[in-house]
Amino acid sequence: MKYNNIYEGVFINRPNRFVANVLINGNMEMVHVKNTGRCKEILVQGTKVYLEKSNNPHRKTKYSIVSAYKGNKLINIDSQVPNDVVFESINSGKIDMFKDIVSLKREVSYGNSRFDLFFERENKKGFIEIKGVTLEVDSLSLFPDAPTERGKKHVDEMVKAVQEGYEGYIFFLIQMDGINFFTPNINMDKNFSESLLTAKKSGVKILAYNSIVTKDEIVLDKQVKVLI
Repeated sequence: MKYNNIYEGVFINRPNRFVANVLINGNMEMVHVKNTGRCKEILVQGTKVYLEKSNNPHRKTKYSIVSAYKGNKLINIDSQVPNDVVFESINSGKIDMFKDIVSLKREVSYGNSRFDLFFERENKKGFIEIKGVTLEVDSLSLFPDAPTERGKKHVDEMVKAVQEGYEGYIFFLIQMDGINFFTPNINMDKNFSESLLTAKKSGVKILAYNSIVTKDEIVLDKQVKVLI
C-alpha cells in the first residue's frame, strides 16, 4: 500500500480524536488523524510524523497523519489501511493459507455484522475480520488499545459463522516491524480478550502478521506467534 504526497512534521498535540496540531515546514497546521484510537504511547509532543497531503481543495484539513515514530520504530497509524494491505496480500498470493481461494470479496454482511472479507475455496467458504494493531511493548504487540464493544461483537459473530460451517479468521495486522509476538490486551479489555479465547476454542483461527513500514508505504511481512 503506497501513499502519495508525503510530508514530514512534528506532532504538537491532539485536541480531540479526529484532529491534531502538527508543525510542518515551520508552520502550525491542524491535521486529520486517521485513527480514532488513543495512540497515546505514539502521539506525544515532539514526535516525528509523516503526513499525506490531500488533493481535495474542499477539505477542512490539508494533511492526514499516516505514521509516527515511537523511539526508532516507525508505526503506521492509519486505521483504514489494514484492510487494503490484507486484501492485496491475499490477492497477490502472499499468504500461503489463502493461495487456493477462488473468490475474494470485501465488506460482506453476516448476521448482525459486516466482516471485512469473504472468500470461497472450491469446497469451502469463509470470513476474515481484520484488526489493525498499533500498540507495542518490548516487541510484544497488543490489541486493543482501548475498550472495543464493536470488536467483541465481530469476534462473537465469527464464532456463530464457524458453528454454521464457515471458515473463520480474525487477522491482526501489526502496523510495524520487529514484532515477535501478539497477545490480546486483557488489562485494557477483558471482555474482548475472553471472547477471542472462546473463539479460538470454537475453531476460529487467530492470525497475526507484522508489516514493513516506510514513510510512504506499508506492506505485509512475516507471521508472528499468537499468545492466547
